[in-house]
Amino acid sequence: MRRYLPSLSALLAFESAGRHASFTKAAEDLSITQSGVSRQIGNLEVFLGTRLFERIGSRIVLTDAGSAYLQEVSKSLDHIEQASIDTVRGRKLDEALMVCAHPTLATRWLAPRLQGFMTAHPGVMIEVTTATQEINFDTTRIDMAILRGRGSWKDAVSYELFPEELAVVAAPKLLPRGVALQHLDFDQIPTLQNASRADLWLTWLRRTGLPHSGAIRGPRLPHSEMLISAAVSGLGLAVVPVQYVEAELRRGDLWLPFGPPVASEDSYWLVHSERGSDRPATMQFKSWLLRQARKSHNRQPQG
Repeated sequence: MRRYLPSLSALLAFESAGRHASFTKAAEDLSITQSGVSRQIGNLEVFLGTRLFERIGSRIVLTDAGSAYLQEVSKSLDHIEQASIDTVRGRKLDEALMVCAHPTLATRWLAPRLQGFMTAHPGVMIEVTTATQEINFDTTRIDMAILRGRGSWKDAVSYELFPEELAVVAAPKLLPRGVALQHLDFDQIPTLQNASRADLWLTWLRRTGLPHSGAIRGPRLPHSEMLISAAVSGLGLAVVPVQYVEAELRRGDLWLPFGPPVASEDSYWLVHSERGSDRPATMQFKSWLLRQARKSHNRQPQG
């Protein structure tokens, strides 16, 4: 029997108009005329025998039937789109190994190393997403997570990758190389603060025992990525995990005016569900990541 289906063009016009609550924006989205959108939706309403939109002044509003239909149509179009992408890829997206990590760690430590894994294991598709401290392996597609902490997560197994090491970094334009500082005066040298980790300066001071004076102040920036960019520009001193600034230290964009990094009380861990996984891709990635972590820790800068 012939399927009871409207045209795909009509469904695309309806979904876009419903999503934007505008025929005009739907026309821009689909690169057709506004009258074309209106005609497609009119044909769809005739096909279904019900109104999908109502006009209230200059606005269009979904009817109850239109709102319910939009939810189902959007899901179906998403499925069609995903099936099309999977066909182009030659595999399903949910076959990918899903790895999550803190955003700056993923950008600055994991991403530069991934080429090595992909070269060694060309058949494994990796999807990287950003992580929070709370990971629920039962309600997400996440296979493995790279997290900072003390190694204890509920219903999970963890493997230490490397201890977090904190260092004060400075741009040469702020503090010329070779300047030996045995005391830190916060009232004299501009400093930067990480709003997402407000205790970094206090942790570093406690671990180094460096004499200091004045009040810790300076711009508060939302995350490590912005903090590092500001430090490179010479805006102030910053406390950062040294693993995040490997490239800047190699290039000489930043240096360590107060000497080698010091260990915080945290480490970075590879975490997965207690049930584990015997997927070859999971085991391959875990072994590779542990090797990379050992190499990285052995090459940490010392001053």
